[in-house]
Formats: sequence, C-alpha cells, structure tokens
Amino acid sequence: MSGPRRARRRAAWAGLALAILLAACDALPPPTPANCPESAPTADEAQAILAEAPTAVVETTLGEFTITLNGAAAPIAAANFVALARCGFYNGLTFHRVLTGFVIQAGDPQTRENQDDFEGLGSAGPGYSFAIEPVPEGVNYDPYAVAMANTGLPDSNGSQFFVCLTDLDNLETFAQRSYTIFGTVTDGREVVDAIGAVEVRGVTGVPVDPVVIRRIEIPAVEESTPS
Repeated sequence: MSGPRRARRRAAWAGLALAILLAACDALPPPTPANCPESAPTADEAQAILAEAPTAVVETTLGEFTITLNGAAAPIAAANFVALARCGFYNGLTFHRVLTGFVIQAGDPQTRENQDDFEGLGSAGPGYSFAIEPVPEGVNYDPYAVAMANTGLPDSNGSQFFVCLTDLDNLETFAQRSYTIFGTVTDGREVVDAIGAVEVRGVTGVPVDPVVIRRIEIPAVEESTPS
C-alpha cells in the first residue's frame, strides 16, 4: 500500500475510532451484578486497593492476557478497574469494537445480553462516572497500552476500556491525551493480536464471532518472607 493510501486509511480509522470512543458512557444503567460499587474509589481507597493488586488477568474466549496496572499514572481508573473486576462486572461482556491495527474495546454491560450490533452499543457504563485523569509525561499510547474510553467530558470515565494495537500518539485525537492510561498488557500480547485480527461486521467493528471476557482475575500479591 502506498504512503498516501496508508495515511488516508489511518485517518479514516482515526475518525471512526474517535466516534466510537466518544460514544462510551453516555448512558449509565445500574451496575451488574448487584454487589458492584456504586461509585469510583476515593484516593485513599484507590491506594489501598492497588497496594494488593498490581496486575489483572483477562480471560477471554481466545485466551488470556495480563495487564500490569499503572497506579502511579492513574490511581482512580486502575483501582476502579480492579473493583469492577472483583465484583464480576466484566464477566460475560464482549470486545464490542475491534478496529484492526487500531484498538480493541470492551466494558459495555449491555453486551452481556446482546452481542450483536445494536443502537446504543458502546453507550453504557457501571452506573456512575468519574474524572478523567490526565496522562502524565512519559506515559504514551504505545502498542498494548490500556486506556479508558470516555466522551471527552471531564467526568466521563466509567467501565469501558481499550487496548492500543499501534502507536496512537501521533494522531491529533490522542495527542490531546484525554484518554486515561491505566495499564499495559505485559503478557499474552499474542491474544490481544488475535482479538485485533478477528472478522468484524462492516466498519462498526463488531466481531462476527463474539469475543467474550469470561472473567478478570486479580491475582493476590505474594508476600515475601523475612530471611
């Protein structure tokens, strides 16, 4: 593919991805299951949660991958992800947007019951929203970075997240650094690649064969014993 064609295609994906990411969290249905949090953790609660939760293992129908959480860059988003994972919020949800060579996105609770392409897909969250945490210098939208999807409004983080499949820092949308980066996929990257390569329906990015999150496990921190 020639340089100009590649640039046009990348720009088209960027525009589509922006529309998709901005659709996240417009509607806020009650959290499911019922024992999930009703609000994001406070700063003190986030610190306590992250002290015992440095990683998250995402088990999908195509395999599992591990996210190393970046609590220093985004403590509220990282701790909120852990809290939702622990209560089973993500169990049974799908990667409802797959844009090959761009991002894979999940976290809409509507996809637990409806795995098709439907009006309002990508618009739901956990029943609350919280502030976007600005991305600090030195933390970038690199391949396998994990970030929150939001509407761009200051308090629109929720439950939806995406994994970058390429370097997105050079795109104007991401240069604004308004999508909170809370982790990086450090193991099982081949699974992320496999999800990013599935067949999708048209330009909407809904997989033909749903890719389901079976569960997200938060491994316990191994305590070291004194010598």
